Amino acid sequence: MIDDLDRTLAALLARDLPSTLVKQVAITFATPNDQFPPQGVRLPALDLFLYDVRENRDLRRVDPQVDRRSNGTVVQTPPAVRVDCSYLVTAWASPSSSTPAYDEHRLLGETMRVLLRYPTLPTTVLQGTLVSQELPLPTTSLQQGHLQNLAEFWQALGGHARATLNYTVTIATQVADPVDLGPQVTKRKLNMME
Repeated sequence: MIDDLDRTLAALLARDLPSTLVKQVAITFATPNDQFPPQGVRLPALDLFLYDVRENRDLRRVDPQVDRRSNGTVVQTPPAVRVDCSYLVTAWASPSSSTPAYDEHRLLGETMRVLLRYPTLPTTVLQGTLVSQELPLPTTSLQQGHLQNLAEFWQALGGHARATLNYTVTIATQVADPVDLGPQVTKRKLNMME
């Protein structure tokens, strides 16, 4: 499911970034460490590093969904668990660039415009299992992420601090299968006159 979210974000950026950028920029989900770019990734690149996955308790539901089928049976589905997937977005200039900071900031700025455009991911770019999700996939852009200290983060990765964007998408996942409760029970009134 998370891989489908990665593919969805890549599709969104490929669709909405200016065509001049899309043709020259690689989109990757690699760790932005001192070994970046990984083998097979060319620069310039836009990197969306998934650094945090956690349950969104604000959107937690506890009541199961009960569906009555046309054949008279009842199916109970446990509520989906909502999960925040937080990305750290960085831009990486071509090694031949004479203005790497400018190029990276331009790419981050264009990416920011795309991500801010959609408070929920558009259904037209959803990939794989995300296509069948009944709940919308809300996004949060440019809010404080779950990283406590960016300087420590970059130090831990062995890299140098860079300009970043925080981006979070909330997906839903079913953790239990629906339960068939059998035929629907109905109340009947007793006729006391009988």
